[in-house]
Amino acid sequence: MRIKADEHEKQDLQVIDGVSLLDNIDTWDRSPFIFRINGDCGAIDVGVSRLNFAYQATVEVAVSQVQSSFGMRIGCFTSGLDKEIRLFDGAIGEPRGLKRSVVAVSSDDEMELKLKVAAGSCIPAEYRCCFEAKQHGRATREINTGFALIAVKVTWSTLEWPTADEEAKAV
Repeated sequence: MRIKADEHEKQDLQVIDGVSLLDNIDTWDRSPFIFRINGDCGAIDVGVSRLNFAYQATVEVAVSQVQSSFGMRIGCFTSGLDKEIRLFDGAIGEPRGLKRSVVAVSSDDEMELKLKVAAGSCIPAEYRCCFEAKQHGRATREINTGFALIAVKVTWSTLEWPTADEEAKAV
């Protein structure tokens, strides 16, 4: 993990180089917790929660037909967790696709996206769209804000976990 310091990747600061492994004892229920990874150039706080029987939601947001610059924040709520998962918070001045986000969603739940959109010092308008968790498939929603047209696409897939035999072969 690196901190962007300049336009050239070589000048970015490396915070950590490695991986953290959490076992079932540390993550036995849905209650989220935070742990800190200390590195040479700082520390990273990582929020973790275990979801049994979950699907992977890949969220893609495209902004088109931009009428004027505006600020937008996209938050995600899912799987009984009361904290928002922030997917985007920034300014939009021209049509563009936002960085894709991946969220785990319990198989018996839904994912709610909350978009807050505002121009200048105006009170933000709030838009919500919900997506029911599915093993496979795709769902789309379009939101016309008056500032722009926002297309949200969610692609569902399963998380493949290795079996005990596959893990033994890898060692």
